[in-house]
Amino acid sequence: MKACESCSRVTIGKNYKAVPVWKRGISMVLIYLPIITLPFIFISAYLTYYHLIMMGAKDVKTLRDFLPARDSHRYNLKNQITMDGSFKASTSQSKLFWILNCTWYCPVSVALFEWHAYMVKLVENWWCPFTHAKKETYNNATIDKSFWHIYPNDAAKLNPDDLHNPIWNEDEAVKKD
Repeated sequence: MKACESCSRVTIGKNYKAVPVWKRGISMVLIYLPIITLPFIFISAYLTYYHLIMMGAKDVKTLRDFLPARDSHRYNLKNQITMDGSFKASTSQSKLFWILNCTWYCPVSVALFEWHAYMVKLVENWWCPFTHAKKETYNNATIDKSFWHIYPNDAAKLNPDDLHNPIWNEDEAVKKD
């Protein structure tokens, strides 16, 4: 399969029923195997967080900022809907399965990866204020000044686009407002 850079929506629902049950079963194992990596992602995220704090960063978002509010979940164990299973022992018939997936595994995983990506962008904006083709997507992790900007002699070496980028130079953001 090749990636589609112009695709705005992934096609999966149209294909699902055509996929053999054995293949879907194996895919269920594949989606849960990454659980064993979550502790390492937590460690990596917290190491990145504390790196930023120890460098003097203030107002860094925490994991909690990326987690959905508990009361925003539509279902709980009492009213959780289930699906008719494809076979007798199908986990889709269990309320607990959906609760664990939809209120813990999925939102926590998404929040963890979004939080980690946000902090990696902060680190990138701090240490490397050099523009590249994807750098504008780092604008959800703006900082006041990059490492380079706090030293005037070094800031003068930057390309004007890097020197004046509002993602890592709040003085430029103020000028635009």
